[in-house]
Amino acid sequence: MANKRILITGAAGFLGSHLCDRFIKEGFDVVGMDNLITGDLKNIEHLFKLKEFEFYHCDVTKFVHVPGKLDYILHFASPASPIDYLKIPIQTLKVGALGTHNCLGLAKSKGARMLVASTSEVYGDPMVHPQTEEYWGNVNPVGPRGVYDEAKRFMESITMAYHTYHQVETRIIRIFNTYGPRMRLNDGRALPAFIGQVLRGEDLTVFGDGSQTRSFCYVDDLVEGIFRLLHSDYVYPVNIGNPVEISLKDFAEEIIKLTGSTAKIIYKPLPVDDPKQRKPDITKAKELLGWEPKVDRAEGLKITYEYFKNLSPDEYTKQPKEFNT
Repeated sequence: MANKRILITGAAGFLGSHLCDRFIKEGFDVVGMDNLITGDLKNIEHLFKLKEFEFYHCDVTKFVHVPGKLDYILHFASPASPIDYLKIPIQTLKVGALGTHNCLGLAKSKGARMLVASTSEVYGDPMVHPQTEEYWGNVNPVGPRGVYDEAKRFMESITMAYHTYHQVETRIIRIFNTYGPRMRLNDGRALPAFIGQVLRGEDLTVFGDGSQTRSFCYVDDLVEGIFRLLHSDYVYPVNIGNPVEISLKDFAEEIIKLTGSTAKIIYKPLPVDDPKQRKPDITKAKELLGWEPKVDRAEGLKITYEYFKNLSPDEYTKQPKEFNT
């Protein structure tokens, strides 16, 4: 019997590349797609020799075509870090809107089931804690983060519209902070930012007073949640993340201890609309998918730090990409 065939957009990114690995391991034929605006072919170069993998250099906001059958689509194409989406706000909106629309059209024509990667950012700076899927959020649509938040909120809306109007099989995952190998050191998120500063011998920058919280999920746990949700029968959003919460000040101290650094913590003003609290309620994931995270933070951070330590020194000092907007 022929292998199931899956399209993964954003395949050269952090999460996309790990998803390619997992689905090949599960016996799928994988079609990777990426415009490489924030992705990196180094993340998937080990797959090019495999007959089960093919790659399209393509911008999903313009047009999406994949010849042959498709059983599943995972739409993970999107800038995901503040540095990226503040520099390329229009592309961020377009991939959430036009890119999702194009992928849903492809899913409809192929009879494929499609899972879209939404985010905890749809909750904005939440007034409810922890965040359940029924919470509608507290988002500033015209603030600097609005381009990402609203792109993902629209993504959820159009996905549900295609499900109800066109009967396309759809799934929606709301991803909370995730970390692991293949993250970019200079992408602006707390973990790679802290480790990058340690590797460069700099002090660690914490914004505000550091009391704002995050909940960090190791990438293998997240991928397992995605795999289970794709194969479930549930069409509404599901939170996937680690509910163990930590303040950014304590997290910075944890990184200093892990790395044996002598760095100090320096404080800078809090960015506009930066969420004060972020913690998933994963009741639905437990009940519907039998899923909860298995990798504790100490173990995951050790693996991630070893990955970053083994990068070439020029990766430590590489500046964030410049984009043509």
